[in-house]
Amino acid sequence: MTHIVIIGAGPTGLTLAMLLAQRGIAVTAIEASTNFRRIFRGEALMPSGLAAIDAMGLTDLVAQIPHRALDAWEFYIENRSIFRVEEPMTRGGKPCTLISQPAFLAGVLDRAQQCAKFELIQGTNVRDLVWNGDRVAGVTLSDGREIAADLVIGADGRNSIVREQANLTLDRATQNFDILWFKLPSSPEFAAENVFYSIVRGGDAFGVFQGAEGNLQVGWSLHQDDRIDWQQVDWAEKLAATAPDWLAAHLRSQQAAIERPLLLSIVVGRCVQWQQPGVLVLGDAAHPMSPIRAQGINMALRDAVVAANHLVPVCQGNLDLAAIDRVLPQIQAEREPEIIRIQKLQQQEVNQAELLRNYPLIRHAVSRLAPIIGSRIRHSWLDRQLQLRDGSMPVQLRV
Repeated sequence: MTHIVIIGAGPTGLTLAMLLAQRGIAVTAIEASTNFRRIFRGEALMPSGLAAIDAMGLTDLVAQIPHRALDAWEFYIENRSIFRVEEPMTRGGKPCTLISQPAFLAGVLDRAQQCAKFELIQGTNVRDLVWNGDRVAGVTLSDGREIAADLVIGADGRNSIVREQANLTLDRATQNFDILWFKLPSSPEFAAENVFYSIVRGGDAFGVFQGAEGNLQVGWSLHQDDRIDWQQVDWAEKLAATAPDWLAAHLRSQQAAIERPLLLSIVVGRCVQWQQPGVLVLGDAAHPMSPIRAQGINMALRDAVVAANHLVPVCQGNLDLAAIDRVLPQIQAEREPEIIRIQKLQQQEVNQAELLRNYPLIRHAVSRLAPIIGSRIRHSWLDRQLQLRDGSMPVQLRV
């Protein structure tokens, strides 16, 4: 019988573990955290992610946990609304939906634990891969335990220990910004409709929306050449000075409640090779995504579906290590074109933002001429978003 060890119980690892266990394959998932309540977890499901959720049979789970659809996207430059796009963006399409990721993972775990061949080891780190010649044969945990595996899957994020131990090279893309992430009490302005606002004033920019659990979430772009000590900034005033007047008043009123921001260091890139004999990396371990338009969780879920399609046929029945190793490059070959395309589209979004940041005359012109050119800018933005939202290929569960 095949035994698969999956490192990381996030969206990639836990959904893949569930799919495999439901099909009678023995799976041990290993998660370093003791719970799913991390400070930051992506929660925006685009239509591409919702399609993967539906393929996995988890649509009913989304309906049971805290969730909320976005109603629109709106862009402000120099305190003036430039354009707005309603959700869903296509007739008959699905709106971007925000979910509580901790609740989602807990629900997936519950379904996985209904399978006799699923095990979760939580609160323990992986220290090393175990090798048998030139093939990975298991893992060693931080407490000294050794767990044998016929396949180890690294779904342990952008700082993947599995990727490092397997000597899989990550080609990093150049990034000149990180994100400061805030959570604060919501405003009545978001009660009637939940709009994702992108706000630019001067060289500063942030996005804000109401999360699935009801608080406001703010992502501030922190550039390498910013001349501020972000840990010493009065963030209520800094955010308010950048925001439109209606939002600025709320931000100032919440000065005491604004939490110290979390610094999210941005890593973007792709592994040249996602696999070695006996080991495979997926999700952010294989292709860390930019935070632009929340693609990380969506690509992770799609990775899990495709991996299940390839692994289930060779892992059911008699153990055949050679057959398992042969399908690993096929998973990368199927997933990589979409990852490349999505990362390219994300970079186009970054390039647009950099133009606004670096050229005050462009910001001024766009703001002043919004009534004339706003529809043209809206059309260009919408064209890119439709490609980002839907993915570049169909993803269906075939097993």
